[in-house]
Amino acid sequence: MSSDLQLITPVWPAPANVQAFSSTRQGGVSAAPWDQLNLGDHVNDRPQHVAINRQRLADHLGLPAQGFAWLNQVHGTDVVELKAQSLSQLPPADASFTREPGVVCAILTADCLPVILCNRQGTIVGAAHAGWRSLCGGVLENLITAMAEPAENLMAWLGPAIGPDQFEVGPEVRQAFINHSPQASSAFASQGARPGHCMADIYQLATQRLQQAGVSSINGGGLCTVSDHQRFFSYRRDGQTGRMVTLVVLQ
Repeated sequence: MSSDLQLITPVWPAPANVQAFSSTRQGGVSAAPWDQLNLGDHVNDRPQHVAINRQRLADHLGLPAQGFAWLNQVHGTDVVELKAQSLSQLPPADASFTREPGVVCAILTADCLPVILCNRQGTIVGAAHAGWRSLCGGVLENLITAMAEPAENLMAWLGPAIGPDQFEVGPEVRQAFINHSPQASSAFASQGARPGHCMADIYQLATQRLQQAGVSSINGGGLCTVSDHQRFFSYRRDGQTGRMVTLVVLQ
């Protein structure tokens, strides 16, 4: 057990056999600017450091490293079902789900919103990379549909992401969300933004989408990756940086 590895445990009413965590930047071997626990293999960190960090995380959780499904995330809306025998040949996707114990749905982020889902019986789990493009495009709705569970039987947890005081966007982002649902206008504010821009609350936008899809048990949100330099990587803040993971697995 690695004592310096610090994880965030979701506070949500998931069944006891559903294990979920978000990593922080603490407890790895990567050097600056990826220090320390960088889990992304696409950010120009040394591959051996990423491999050590991923193994360290797996050991800390008591999970087999080969059970982690590291997606090739492309800011899209595709969903893949994870099965233990096919984890090495995954298509590009921004969400995953599984019914198999020991198979880890893993989402890498450094400002985008990670969202995890499970059902009340603890028989299926899922995770989505919900940056604004994926979120606006319907990645959460696609994941809920793919999981084939009644939405009222699902619960969600929103992991660390760029907070509403840090997420300045252009008018085209606001318009894209409003084109889907006029209710989205409440998640944008002009205060604190440059002229012609606005501040976006990605937690609120995700909550709206989940509620519109029929999910009522929504937890988490409020951990800002940009403003908490000690705990979180942030692409918006630092440019070249590492990636955290938010994961969910059936025991």
